Amino acid sequence: QVQLVQSGGGSVQAGGSLKLSCAHSFYTYSSTCLGWFRQAPGKEREGVASLSTGGGRTYYADSVKGRFTISHDNFKRTLYLQMDSLKPDNTAMYYCAATRGACNVPNLSVSEYDYWGQGTQVTVSS
Repeated sequence: QVQLVQSGGGSVQAGGSLKLSCAHSFYTYSSTCLGWFRQAPGKEREGVASLSTGGGRTYYADSVKGRFTISHDNFKRTLYLQMDSLKPDNTAMYYCAATRGACNVPNLSVSEYDYWGQGTQVTVSS
């Protein structure tokens, strides 16, 4: 059974940094897409960043480009999201996710992802 277990998150002031981690239970022999999503109260879940494990390609939402960095450690089987220059509107529950089938082009479509972490809260105060 595929599991994604998140850690990290918390509260920080605007301009600060946080790093999220997502340990998963599967081996990425073929290319898989891994992503980070977030959901603020009263809003739909939206994509933040994703990568394909086969070629290492990444894709970011425009709102986080240049501030967030997604990475993956194949040996540790862990996905990361480094978040710098955080803003109050980045406050949300953050989720990691993975596709079941082969995925060579990273994307931020919620419906493309089959497995989800438990979520971790990120709160940015002004």
